[in-house]
Amino acid sequence: MKYEEFDKLITEMSRENASDDYWYDVGVSDAMTLLEKFSEDDWKVLGNNVIDKPLEWQKRLVYCFEEENDAREINIILSLIETTDKELFEMCIDSLRFLINDNNKDYIINNNELMKKLRKVASIDNTSGRVCSEFLNKLQ
Repeated sequence: MKYEEFDKLITEMSRENASDDYWYDVGVSDAMTLLEKFSEDDWKVLGNNVIDKPLEWQKRLVYCFEEENDAREINIILSLIETTDKELFEMCIDSLRFLINDNNKDYIINNNELMKKLRKVASIDNTSGRVCSEFLNKLQ
């Protein structure tokens, strides 16, 4: 399974002594390449394990998502969006802005709890508020 390779890479890249420069220069590309090779079983294992992973691991994962209209990525982001960590929340919203399109936006719009949270955050005059506001505009 490619999941084991991906988990090992992200775990190594998430440690305190891991270089952020190396992650952005090399690690993210390697991680994205592994995601492209995921089987449906790999995606299931990832979805089942992501909530139990450390915060930095989750952030690295969300950073790797870029496939528009990939319901698997959207579902994983939605499972992480309930975080209390501001940075991870913003990363999830930012990723959703690129993953959401006319074919899948109803999935978000029909999630009442998420929409309530997004509207609340969008009403705040800060970076998170602007990101959420932009995302809500894209949903219309």
